[in-house]
Amino acid sequence: MSNAASCYHRHRFPIEIISHAVWLYYRFCLSFRDVEDLLAERGIVVTHETIRQWCRKFGPDYARKLRRRQGRLGDTWHLDELFVSIQGRRHYLWRAVDQDGDAIDILVQRHRHAHAAKRFFRKLLKGQRTEPWRLVTDKLRSYGAAHRDVMPSVVHDTRRYANNRAEVSHQPTRQRERQMRRFKSAAHAQHFLSVHGLVRNLFNPSRHRLRAGNYRLLRGRAFAVWCEVVAA
Repeated sequence: MSNAASCYHRHRFPIEIISHAVWLYYRFCLSFRDVEDLLAERGIVVTHETIRQWCRKFGPDYARKLRRRQGRLGDTWHLDELFVSIQGRRHYLWRAVDQDGDAIDILVQRHRHAHAAKRFFRKLLKGQRTEPWRLVTDKLRSYGAAHRDVMPSVVHDTRRYANNRAEVSHQPTRQRERQMRRFKSAAHAQHFLSVHGLVRNLFNPSRHRLRAGNYRLLRGRAFAVWCEVVAA
């Protein structure tokens, strides 16, 4: 049995339906019940709980394959942290994006002190396997401490407004947080946002900068990559 067949073994629905449901959930601001209704309109009767299990099982697997395909991203890293309330306790979502706005990685932690910043820096270096040329952050002292300890040779930019790209990247997270009525746990937030970021990278080619023909070409390539990933 092939790897793809073994992953979907004993599932009643074919790969095309499962992967399409997972794509809908992570690509658009939809709930599991919304995806259930969209499939029902096509004559596919499946419960929202089944869709939730599909996303939980196949989402991380798709994300790992997408991460391997995208390789290294840009050489300018914009870092910022966003507070999220989880079960009444404040957590911090650390996010890094490159100069093109593509998400490099995220990490949900309870704190934003120097130790938390160093942990995030090391996670970034492990994933990208190389240091950036420039690091852009706000003036939080934790970033300075982590920069001196983990990657002191990298240019560190803390100018005002220089990090607007990272701050804007939080907007889709806030939208999904409202749609989901907040994250249920830190693990839930880490799981969902890791997959969401990679799917967004693939299907968000800065449309406002492209001619219509070029955009359609890139969108077609994105769908081709997605089909290869879900069937691999």
